Amino acid sequence: MAWIWLIAAGVLEVGFATCLKLADGFTRPLWTVLFVIFAAASFYGLTRAMQDIPIGTAYAVWTGIGAAGTVALGIAFFNEPATAARLGFLTLLIVSIVGLKIVSGEG
Repeated sequence: MAWIWLIAAGVLEVGFATCLKLADGFTRPLWTVLFVIFAAASFYGLTRAMQDIPIGTAYAVWTGIGAAGTVALGIAFFNEPATAARLGFLTLLIVSIVGLKIVSGEG
């Protein structure tokens, strides 16, 4: 169950990062409120996951999911560049996240 909490928290991190961009310096109330909701939910999921997953692994996976997901969303919806180098490093990040899951000894 801890890994489900952690994956959900990582996805919610993508949500709060995206809302942060769309909040435009907290000048757009709807996106600002959504940012707060997504951030609070993400941190809650992370704290639940850390009850059973080592803190270093949980934090690295959480930020990794958030970073990878945010990069993917940026490419898909915000016209950010999808260069070979960028996609290569994104792949390394994903491989690292999977590796941490494998070596953590949890579920």
